[in-house]
Amino acid sequence: MAVDTKEKIIAIATDLFRKKGYLGVGLSELLKVCELSKGAFYHHFPAGKEELLITCLRTMNKMITNDMKKIFAQYDTTTEAIDNMLSELIRQYERDKVIIGYTFNSIVSEMGSVSEVVRQTCEESYDAIQAIYQEKLSADGFSHQQASDQALLLNATIEGAIMLSLTKHSSIPLQTVARLLSISTHQHK
Repeated sequence: MAVDTKEKIIAIATDLFRKKGYLGVGLSELLKVCELSKGAFYHHFPAGKEELLITCLRTMNKMITNDMKKIFAQYDTTTEAIDNMLSELIRQYERDKVIIGYTFNSIVSEMGSVSEVVRQTCEESYDAIQAIYQEKLSADGFSHQQASDQALLLNATIEGAIMLSLTKHSSIPLQTVARLLSISTHQHK
């Protein structure tokens, strides 16, 4: 039962952090929404709310990278994989008006200067995503340096498109980036 409670806390906190930001969610709100006592909360997260945030970030990273690995394994080229990943993000946004878990940007900007551990956790997440891009690009024939550079560009471009879509309440930034990335990766061949 303890694992279920911990997973419930992580799921609820992830949703709250995504909607309100880390600083916008107080411990009392977390306790109320999770229907927990302070003692039960600290039993699962002895270091408190920051430990919970780090756990949420690592859980999101695992979900994102697992989803990406599945998508990238289905397609022969980076272009096909990126096209399909972006199409899924666009569908998700148009259906739900959110892109759950696919951005760490707001948490990094809010907490990166406050907590080195949170910043490092976010960096690990971005590095894991970038490694997926780099591996596929290398398989496409890019040199190690080109694959590394292109992976960084993809990571920054897609993350930026996600943030713009969420900010503008529109999938148009994602659609535009999907179209432009498809054109630029075809030009490499």
